[in-house]
Amino acid sequence: MARAGCARAVIGIVAALMVLASDGRLSVAASGDGETTLPVPRFVTLHADRVNLRTGPGDRYPIEWVLTRKEMPVEITGQLEHWRRIRDWEGTSGWVHERMLTGKRAIIVKGGVRPVLRQPDPAAAVIARAEPGVVGHLLECRGVWCKVETGEVTGWMRRSDVWGVYPEETVP
Repeated sequence: MARAGCARAVIGIVAALMVLASDGRLSVAASGDGETTLPVPRFVTLHADRVNLRTGPGDRYPIEWVLTRKEMPVEITGQLEHWRRIRDWEGTSGWVHERMLTGKRAIIVKGGVRPVLRQPDPAAAVIARAEPGVVGHLLECRGVWCKVETGEVTGWMRRSDVWGVYPEETVP
């Protein structure tokens, strides 16, 4: 009888940990290739033009969405072994295999048309205007400014005009 009670307790603990992991309050590092000590949450980008977004952490879970924009920024909000729960800039979330993500940093322009400036200064010359939804490479962030590269243009945008970087994050 005592053994059955211990087994139920262990199963209960494992189930609780899995619920916490799926809620993003616990980062579970796997052994071997899936081991990570990277923080959660964090921003990454999609590695492919077609990424299946599943309802749970595994191939047996149904595909709920298919993301179709390589290098689009997403936020990792949870992880379990080789699976990452991600959220896109519109709030869509689900699980993807870690191999479908890359550590490269990118931003997506939010709101309306936003100026891209020559220098990180509100009085600097406007060198381009970025449409909402434009994806760019994130090069660095200092204070309220982020240096981005979009197509042929490299310049500075207000941190508040982009999604893919945290408010107080310093990007080298």
